[in-house]
Amino acid sequence: MTSLALKHPVLAARIGTLWPYAAVIAAILSFALGTTVAKSLFPLIGAESAVTLRVVLSALIMAVIFQPWKAKRTGAHLWLTVLFGLVLGAMNLTFYLSLRTLPIGIALGIEFIGPLTVALLGARRLSHVAWVGLAGLGLVLLLPLTGQAIDPVGAGFAALAAVFWALYIVLGKKLSNFDPGRSLALGMAAAILVVAPVGLGQMDWALVLTPTVLGLALLVAILSSALPYSLEMAALKHLPRRTFGVMLSLDPAVGALAGLLILGEQLGGLQWLAIGCIVAASVGAAATSREPTPKSAIPTDAPA
Repeated sequence: MTSLALKHPVLAARIGTLWPYAAVIAAILSFALGTTVAKSLFPLIGAESAVTLRVVLSALIMAVIFQPWKAKRTGAHLWLTVLFGLVLGAMNLTFYLSLRTLPIGIALGIEFIGPLTVALLGARRLSHVAWVGLAGLGLVLLLPLTGQAIDPVGAGFAALAAVFWALYIVLGKKLSNFDPGRSLALGMAAAILVVAPVGLGQMDWALVLTPTVLGLALLVAILSSALPYSLEMAALKHLPRRTFGVMLSLDPAVGALAGLLILGEQLGGLQWLAIGCIVAASVGAAATSREPTPKSAIPTDAPA
């Protein structure tokens, strides 16, 4: 591969430019699959225990891989990483609580307003107002205002998850330039502080310690956290926050398809239209955005 890149510098430069986008898409697919597996655990151990197992196992996996204790960081970096971890834990917890009563596509559709807000924040072009309006239409179609059978409590948890998702992107972008792997591992450990008080008290240890539950929980930890978050942190180092937020528009659609194919979650026509509006708003925001490519996105001869 190295010799091929040397012989074809244009191809190497193109691969260097495109791989962050491929990483985000891979993260979205992995997260959608992991979420369907996690939701299949709800009838066995509950959402609170499922998210606790996911975060704890993910923290252990990342600690083994990245060895965060070897990182050299200032006090400011340490506090930023801990804050990132607390946000990460809150995002996971509120999203799983929303999944108790909402289909995956609906929950992600509401939660996606967080990344969309990040994508459009600071925009000065009038065309962006139209995309915000289209996303707002999607929300109206998703929420119970239209008479759809959407649980308002679940929608509220999804809305909270949207806030934490936006903060995750903002803080993750800052940490992506400072040893992202070890920062993510330390942040995941901090996330335990949020989910453990909620999940441990409801844990049925006799059931949790069975090979089936532990195996599924380990799969969830890899597919929903360890793999997608690592890919996202790597991509964030090379992508602007706006572009990253826009790319996550695929999340609701992919999640809805995964829920349909694996869990049999059926959505009504208006709900599919709502998800389509949110995705279209994101794509439109990307198409009409003019943002300079960051220096980190420009391929160089040195490895990243």
